[in-house]
Amino acid sequence: MNVLNKYIFGILCLSSLGLYSCDKDENSNPDSTTFATGTVELPALRNGANDVFISHSTLYKGQSVVTYSMEYDKSKKHARWIAFKYYNQTAQTTWNRNDWKQTEWGGDPWQSDPKVPASAQRVQADFGARGYQRGHICASSDRLYSQDANEQTFYYTNMSPQKGYFNTGIWGDLEGKVRTWGRSDSFRDTLYVVKGAALDKENQIWEYIGNDRTKPVPKYYYMALLCKKGETFKAIGFWMDQSTTVKPVLSECAKTIDELEILTGLDFFHNLSDNLENAVESKYALSAWPTLQ
Repeated sequence: MNVLNKYIFGILCLSSLGLYSCDKDENSNPDSTTFATGTVELPALRNGANDVFISHSTLYKGQSVVTYSMEYDKSKKHARWIAFKYYNQTAQTTWNRNDWKQTEWGGDPWQSDPKVPASAQRVQADFGARGYQRGHICASSDRLYSQDANEQTFYYTNMSPQKGYFNTGIWGDLEGKVRTWGRSDSFRDTLYVVKGAALDKENQIWEYIGNDRTKPVPKYYYMALLCKKGETFKAIGFWMDQSTTVKPVLSECAKTIDELEILTGLDFFHNLSDNLENAVESKYALSAWPTLQ
């Protein structure tokens, strides 16, 4: 059976479970990325006049490790998406948010992102006094493998205005599940995560801080997840409305990646090989994601 037929056979066998198999060419370099043509977690860039691509990294155990990457819209002072991944190195927990109390910061190290002009970022006054929390997109608890990586999650480019009932409610619940999956080496080799808020359609904006159109409050938030374990892949999306105080069940927020792309206008996981991308983005199975049912 040739490689293409083996691939199709794997798809047919596993698709009903929301799982997809991608066989390696036995003659290829085992360390090469044979299922993608670029960085897997990065959506396609919009590359608008006010959009800037940013990637933050730290030196960890002598190696440069990407903390997260984003496409940031300076005209809206908000990230369109933030992407990162869990694997054995980044899944470690050697730091705790409470540890900041013992540092020169004396608490959370909120600060401007050094890679974006301060004039294109939000400030503390845009949040608490306006009735919103500084909601992390890449959560502080998503990056606990080093102090430096955790500090980068407190950049204002990583903040979004979220109501407390949403930030610590359904959004926080999903973040917790993602961390559980991401830190389980029995669940994943790599868990690719994209998180963000819908910014580009006027009917998806809840309001503007102080009627300032450079400071939209998103109504909808999303997550797109892709898990690789061995040569098996699965994906799922989530779409959440922060304007409602009625807390939904997480499974009710689940979407296919294809559906999420229509809602957000983004192209997720576009660097996957075409056959694999088409397969994983077209369906999901709640049973493949523990405790969602």
